[in-house]
Amino acid sequence: MTSAPPPFDPELAAALELIREMISPGFTLDDIDTLRQSEGIRLLAELDLTLDGAFEVEDRAVPGPAGAPGISLLICRPTAPPAPGPLPVIYHVHGGGMVIGNNRVGVDVPLAWARELGAVVVSVEYRLAPEHPHPAPVEDVYAGLLWTAEHAQDIGGDPERIVIAGASAGGGLTAALALLLRDRQGPSVIGQMLMCPMLDDRNDTPSSHQMKGLGVWDRTANETGWTALLGETRGGPDVSPYAAPARATDLTNLPPAFLDVGSAETFRDETVAYASRIWQSGGFAELHVWPGGFHGFDGLAPQAALSRSARTAHLDWLRRLLAR
Repeated sequence: MTSAPPPFDPELAAALELIREMISPGFTLDDIDTLRQSEGIRLLAELDLTLDGAFEVEDRAVPGPAGAPGISLLICRPTAPPAPGPLPVIYHVHGGGMVIGNNRVGVDVPLAWARELGAVVVSVEYRLAPEHPHPAPVEDVYAGLLWTAEHAQDIGGDPERIVIAGASAGGGLTAALALLLRDRQGPSVIGQMLMCPMLDDRNDTPSSHQMKGLGVWDRTANETGWTALLGETRGGPDVSPYAAPARATDLTNLPPAFLDVGSAETFRDETVAYASRIWQSGGFAELHVWPGGFHGFDGLAPQAALSRSARTAHLDWLRRLLAR
């Protein structure tokens, strides 16, 4: 029997009441087109990504995977770098359940880091499921990273100091990217930030059952996203770890990882398990489980005390990573 869900943080619970008017916890494949045309997605085009002139912003088309269309990279360079020389690069993979979004979704988070740390942000746009199932999304993400590493100096970046980062579906794709880079002997990255990552297509953890119908991303929505990506193979024995990183049997020799997740969200248990398996493989991982946090709470309720703590932890980890 599924146990009662953990409580939401009181401040976040109040915010969630307002958020529910815009975002419901579950959706089906029939809802994807409506979500893609929502007001929130439209407003992304109006964001001031320069942060009042702190960044120079460019959309650049670069080659995609072999035999596939080109991809778009959003490149944000500091207009007044804190020091001469090449800057760290934050390579960002957006969220959206594998089915919605573009390279502007969630980019405010790495831009805030970059303003504090003096870094270049590159945010990749990848093809979306179900029109483009696995491996299209992760191959686009991989192709964008290859271009970024090869052309880092052209955009003011340091190819030896690239951090890969993403939230939700972007967190899952970031974890898959780290596996691909290792297995294909691709460019090295110095760290991976996996924020509330979408890792396990089986959708059968205790937290996925506990949070059914609650929060902003529940078991029904999760099934929709994974089915869009994998079709009938979802949950079966032959799912690739480059689609669902929780399926990986080898987590050795990966870049240092930062993982965080709310205690009151679907992805809690798969995130904790992934961190534990990195440690069991002899790797480095820092894990934060935010008590009472729902999925994506720090982005959806940024003024809450727990959100501020989470964002401070992100920045502190990056600062320590870049200082090594």
